[in-house]
Amino acid sequence: RPESRVWTVMLLLGTCLLYCARVTVPICAVALSSYFDWDKKQSGVVLSSFFWGYCLTQIIGGHISDQIGGEKVLLLSASAWGFLTVLTPVLTHVTSAHLVFMTSSRFLMGLLQGVYFPSLASLLSQRVRESERAFTYSTVGTGSQFGTLVIGGAGSLLLDWYGWESVFYFSGLLTLLWVYCTCKYLLSEKELIIPIDYLTRGLSIPKQTKVPWKQLFRKAPIWAVIIAQLSTASTFFTLLSWLPTFFKETFPESKGWVFNVVPWLVAIPTSLFSGFLSDHLISQGYRTITIRKFMQVIGSGVSSVFALCLGQTSSFCRAIVFASASVGLQTFNHSGISVNVQDLAPSCAGLLFGVANTGGALLGVICVYLAGYLIETTGSWISVFNLVAAVNSIGLCVFLLFGEAQRVDTDSAYMDL
Repeated sequence: RPESRVWTVMLLLGTCLLYCARVTVPICAVALSSYFDWDKKQSGVVLSSFFWGYCLTQIIGGHISDQIGGEKVLLLSASAWGFLTVLTPVLTHVTSAHLVFMTSSRFLMGLLQGVYFPSLASLLSQRVRESERAFTYSTVGTGSQFGTLVIGGAGSLLLDWYGWESVFYFSGLLTLLWVYCTCKYLLSEKELIIPIDYLTRGLSIPKQTKVPWKQLFRKAPIWAVIIAQLSTASTFFTLLSWLPTFFKETFPESKGWVFNVVPWLVAIPTSLFSGFLSDHLISQGYRTITIRKFMQVIGSGVSSVFALCLGQTSSFCRAIVFASASVGLQTFNHSGISVNVQDLAPSCAGLLFGVANTGGALLGVICVYLAGYLIETTGSWISVFNLVAAVNSIGLCVFLLFGEAQRVDTDSAYMDL
């Protein structure tokens, strides 16, 4: 148990640093646009390019993690994205094709970070009891808000004091430090070595462990959680990418550290509370699927109401309240669809989560770019928040109609491989 708590804290920090690296470009979007003379459409191309790469490694990352262990995949990817983040400002000043380079850099960042959450889902499904999954996942998941909070606060100050390059150095070096500490203090030398034949076995699917995907994907609950996941992921990516620009342009006199910090500061306790509440209600005898759907109503439905309000207000204080409520309530998804994947198929949770997140990344590309297009053509941010609410509503309705929490990977229909 003490080792479990240490790993939970370290995974929380890893998720935090993942988002520190991911949000560097959104935080610096206005500065980069001014520095390189990009318009909104060009900024949208750079911001959305991350998700093209992000969608390509989800499935393979989840499958390899199911076979060789999620912790190894996490550390390898973190090492790579840490180095890339540190090198980005250096290489940017070497090349003259800034738009092409930054787009390629974000695409590669997406490739490297795409394996993280499928690997995390695989690791937790194999190591955490069902009665503790919601709280554990919610705790580790707060790293996404904590990371956005850290880079929003420290990044805004570094951006004002030392320029956009310092934000990249700060994020990349912290990631490399985390990798070093995890390898040194939590893993033995033997655990760090991945034999070539072991990796090869991870890339192939042995007959005796092969998942009958044709039958699995005939199950309505599988499609329900996939559609809900891709909906919530894409809308979260849209808000993550465009909220800093929204506040900077709508309220130009406001301080960056306020709107880059407060919403994510609110999201940390709401995420922890949702996990605690979910596990507590299930332990009191409520049906698991009832609680999963209740959490999703808050995470997708109620949060969308506040997103719509955000587009209608002209007050900075109210905008902060609405943004904080929308972002904070979205963390209830951690106790809804995020752990529902582990409810349905714990034996292949990493790969299945990868499938769902791939769809989310693909839709995220479309939504992030479409948001930039809508802003550029309409001159209004209302259309962006309408888009967020519409996509969330579709995913929520599908999950409410077809979502279940019973295992489908052990059904007798699946025994005939």
